[in-house]
Amino acid sequence: MAEGNGNAAAYFVDRHAAGALAGKTAFIEAVSGRAIAYGALADESGKMAELYEAHGLRREDRVAMLVLDQIEFPVAFWGSLKCGVVPIALNTLLSTEVYRFILEDSRARALIVSQDLWPAVEPLAGTPAMPEKIFVIGDTVPAGAVDFRAGLAACSPRPAISVSGDEAAFWLYSSGSTGQPKGVRHAHRSLKATADTYGAQVLGIEESDVCFSAAKLFFAYGLGNAMTFPMSVGATTVLLAGRPTPDAVFDAINAYRPSVFYGVPTLYAAMNAALEGGRHRIGHALRRSISAGEALPREVGQRWQKHTGCEILDGVGSTEMLHIFLSNRPGEVVYGTSGIAVPGYDIRLVDEAGAQVSTGEVGELLVNGTSAAIEYWNLRDKSRDTFEGRWTRTGDKYERSADGRFVYCGRTDDMFKVGGIWVSPFEVEQALIEHPAVLEAAVVAEKDAEGLEKPKAFIVLSEGADATDAAGLEEALKEHVKQAIGKWKYPRRVVVVDELPKTATGKIQRFKLRG
Repeated sequence: MAEGNGNAAAYFVDRHAAGALAGKTAFIEAVSGRAIAYGALADESGKMAELYEAHGLRREDRVAMLVLDQIEFPVAFWGSLKCGVVPIALNTLLSTEVYRFILEDSRARALIVSQDLWPAVEPLAGTPAMPEKIFVIGDTVPAGAVDFRAGLAACSPRPAISVSGDEAAFWLYSSGSTGQPKGVRHAHRSLKATADTYGAQVLGIEESDVCFSAAKLFFAYGLGNAMTFPMSVGATTVLLAGRPTPDAVFDAINAYRPSVFYGVPTLYAAMNAALEGGRHRIGHALRRSISAGEALPREVGQRWQKHTGCEILDGVGSTEMLHIFLSNRPGEVVYGTSGIAVPGYDIRLVDEAGAQVSTGEVGELLVNGTSAAIEYWNLRDKSRDTFEGRWTRTGDKYERSADGRFVYCGRTDDMFKVGGIWVSPFEVEQALIEHPAVLEAAVVAEKDAEGLEKPKAFIVLSEGADATDAAGLEEALKEHVKQAIGKWKYPRRVVVVDELPKTATGKIQRFKLRG
C-alpha cells in the first residue's frame, strides 16, 4: 500500500492521479464510449465522502451497490473505500426476494442503484429491507431518491483516509449456488495481495494493456479482472454494462481491441461455436485469455487457441479468496488441468479426516494466502468450518498429478461413488463435450432400481447436431465416454435440454438437476 496508509484506494487510485498517468484513460464504456481518466477518477471518487456526509452516512456504515458495469461503479466503490464506508457489490441479475434477503442480512444503510436495475428493488420500497437512503444513477430518479450524478457534482474531492490494511473494506455476496448467498467480508490488503500475486506473477499485467472482462464487477473474478489488476499498473479497462452475450462480447473486442480478455467456460464454448460458424471473427491478436468461475473443459481451450492463436490460462479462484490462487502459466498451459499454485499461495489436498492425500488420490482443496476473507457475515459456524486458521476450505475436490498439476474433480457435494470408486462429474462432462454433438454438459448422480448411484447426464446440443435419433445419440455418447475415461463412468441416462441452470457468474447449478 501507499506508505503509511493501508487504504486500498490510496494505492489503486490516488497514486496514479498524482503521477504521470493522471491523464490516461482508466475506464471506457463499450457502448456509449464515455471514459474517465485516472486523475478524474481520483477527483470523482474523492467526492463520495462529502456526498455520504451530507446524507448522514459515516465511516463503517454499509452501502449496497446494485450497479451495472459503468463508470459510476469504480467511482462509488473506490470512493467508499476512501472514506471508510463499506461497499457491498451486489449481483445485478438476482430476484427481488434475494435482494430482500441480502439487504436485510447486511443491514445496509444506503443503496446505490443503476436506473435500469431500479425495477428489481422497487417492490421493496416502504419495507424494512429497503435502506433509508437511495442514490439512483441515471436520468430518471424516483421520488424520495437522490440523483447520484447531481449530488456528486455538488461535492468537493477529499483524499483517502488512513486505515489499517486489515480493516474491512468491502463485501461480496457468494453466488448462492447451493443456498442463500453469504456475505463475504474482505480487508483492504486483500486487493493488493491479488495484484501482487496473480496479477503481476501469472497474468503479467502491463501498463500498456487494454483489459476487457465479460465477468462483471460484482463477481470477485470480475472485480480483479477489470479493476484491481489493470489499476495496479495504470492500464485501461473496457466496461460492458449489458449482458455478455457472444454478439456483445465480439462487438466490444473488435471495437476496442483489448490485449487481455477474461471469460468463463460457457462463454468460450459459445464464442467457439460462433467463430466456427463464421458469424464472428476477432480482428487482432490477443495477448492473454483468462478463464475462471468453473473448470475449463480441455476441448474448449484447444478450440479457442486454434481459432485465436491465444492460449487460455485456466485458473481457480473463489469469493472467499477474492481471485485466482491456482492457475496455468503463460507458455505452460496443460488443458484439462488447473495448473499449479499461484506464487504467494500454498495448496493442500486432504481427505475427510484432514490427512494429506497422495499423488493421484482425490482430496478437498485447501488454500493459504493473504487475500483470504475475514469471515462470513453473521454465520459463525460456517466461518469456522471454512476458515481454519491460515487455511481456507474451498469445497472443491482435486487430485494432484505426478507432474504436480492439479486436476479438477468437482465440488465436494457433487462427487459420488460408482462401484466404490469416486466419479468426478467434471471428468464425465469433459468427455461428453469432446463429442461434436455436445455443446454443454452437466452430470449428477441418480439412483438406479437397486438404489445405487449412477451418472446421469444433461446435455445442450451443438448447433447443427442431429437429434432426430435420440436413442442412437444416447448410445453413441455412452460409448464415447466409455472409450474416453472408463467403462464404469459412462452416464446411464442422457437427457437433452435447451439450457443448463447456471448462476449469474456462469457456474452450473447441478443441485437443480438432481431429482
